[in-house]
Amino acid sequence: MTLTHRVVFVFIMIMQLSGQDKILDVKHKDIDEQSAIIKSQTYDNVYWLCNDSGDKPFVFPVTELGEMIVPDFMKKRYLGDKIDNYPGIKIKNASLIDWEALAVLKDTLVIADVGNNGNTRRDMGVYIIPEPNPRATYETRPLLWLPVRYEDQSKYPADEWEFDCESIFTFQGKIYFLTKHRADRHIRKPASGTKLYRMDTRFTNKVNVLKLINRKDDLGGWVTDASMAQDESAMVLIAQNPLATIIWYFPKPKRGDDFLAQTPRSYSLVKADQAEGVCFKDPQTIIVTNEQREWFEIPLSAFSK
Repeated sequence: MTLTHRVVFVFIMIMQLSGQDKILDVKHKDIDEQSAIIKSQTYDNVYWLCNDSGDKPFVFPVTELGEMIVPDFMKKRYLGDKIDNYPGIKIKNASLIDWEALAVLKDTLVIADVGNNGNTRRDMGVYIIPEPNPRATYETRPLLWLPVRYEDQSKYPADEWEFDCESIFTFQGKIYFLTKHRADRHIRKPASGTKLYRMDTRFTNKVNVLKLINRKDDLGGWVTDASMAQDESAMVLIAQNPLATIIWYFPKPKRGDDFLAQTPRSYSLVKADQAEGVCFKDPQTIIVTNEQREWFEIPLSAFSK
């Protein structure tokens, strides 16, 4: 390879890792802190977004172009510039303390109120919601509220700050959780690692104890979201550090559900800012979102082995 070819190759690689994967900016004013994203498996061309703490209990249905979906019967009220006034779909009888993750489980939407920055919460859980048709309704209510706790946390806050969570996914009908760690509880310094838990029960009148499956400490950053492929062939998670967002692709285990024990592939986004959402567009394409309203699209062919 000549010097010129080397320069061109390096330039291409730098461009690839410097925002060339960006596909859109979400414009709707209320979607100001994209905390999670998931693609619907029930309705065509629907992605669900949510904000995290400090907002009202709404979820936002958008198209693959990042455009808000408004019910047909309400379109006269929200024509043109007025679409920015449409608040999204209200989850009645729900509260938003720190919504950090979304998943779908067949025809239900799973909203995880599991953000736990101080590792002190004893009121975490997930809402199970019959997935509303965003083109036909503007409000719904939870089917279930499932309280949760980690089987290995006995102090609030814990001695080791490893009980925050911004990542869930579903697999074979169950809900899984991936934790976000801090190396120093006093300055809340990020730690590179996560623990994988499974919810084996669905109690509504007592706490569901999450079963610890495994941990992994060499991810290059703290974990801010995860998602399962529509065909359950793989799980992806994103690990954030001050220099980059690393997307990890874990194939389905041959047996069991220990995704963290599998050999992963990876891809890095250098200028993704505060990336907090990831999902599969299709089995071969990943979408990453950040709190700065941006969406990035990465084909699996770009992941290193």
